[in-house]
Amino acid sequence: MRLAFTKMHGLGNDFIVFDAPTEADLPSAAALRRLADRHTGIGFDQALALAPPRTAGTDTFYRIFNSDGSEVEQCANGARCIAALVARRLGRSTVRLESPGGLVSGELHADGSVSLDMGVPNFDPASLPFEASREADIYPLRVGEQELQIGAVSMGNPHAVIQVPSVRAAPVDTLGPAVENHSRFPRRANVGFMEVVSPEHIRLRVYERGAGETQACGTGACGAVAVGRRLGLLRERVQVDAPGGGMTVRWSGPGEHLWLTGPAVSVFEGTVDIRDVHLQ
Repeated sequence: MRLAFTKMHGLGNDFIVFDAPTEADLPSAAALRRLADRHTGIGFDQALALAPPRTAGTDTFYRIFNSDGSEVEQCANGARCIAALVARRLGRSTVRLESPGGLVSGELHADGSVSLDMGVPNFDPASLPFEASREADIYPLRVGEQELQIGAVSMGNPHAVIQVPSVRAAPVDTLGPAVENHSRFPRRANVGFMEVVSPEHIRLRVYERGAGETQACGTGACGAVAVGRRLGLLRERVQVDAPGGGMTVRWSGPGEHLWLTGPAVSVFEGTVDIRDVHLQ
């Protein structure tokens, strides 16, 4: 089976994007893991599979698979890349996309950046899901001998947000997987480490569910700003600096749609015979 793909990235968070019109066209989880290997495969954080629209008024339905082969609901950096690719295919500047995480609208700008309407942040613990007796701004979370204070929000996928004095010194490699796999997150979580520089500027590192730390996480940026706004730390428009670069999040507040703007870059196109991809 030959797979035609486009390699893309959003601030270093990298993807392969391919058409999979039917379930039979999807590579297996084992094949995706082999393809994701950066030494013997293509290398990517997520694989994005495009299928025909399932809802009237949308342009495509997409599915997201992590480098470990697991499927997740949403990926905003990936959605920006899909929006750019589909908009160019259709010869338009606006598109409407659907994933298991819901609907998003995308607008392609002349400079190559893409703005996404990510919908309304959902703080209901059941939406993540996250085990809590009631909705709160901050939750205590016991991890080993530590008791962390986290914010929790769904951006179509689950996010835990931890405020830290310095992202450079944050224990992402140890706390990230511990929180990701915490028993109170039955479907695991993406874990954001947020340093508030000013009310209009944060630095962020994200340990992504099923992929580890990535150069950037679009839904992580959205989730961090939503939590920061709810805590009164941030203003409506926030610059989010990730290791891979900067993006902008705009959210006017509860009940309103949140917008994410950042780059979407096509790197190369190729084909690969999945049967020829072997991981020793």
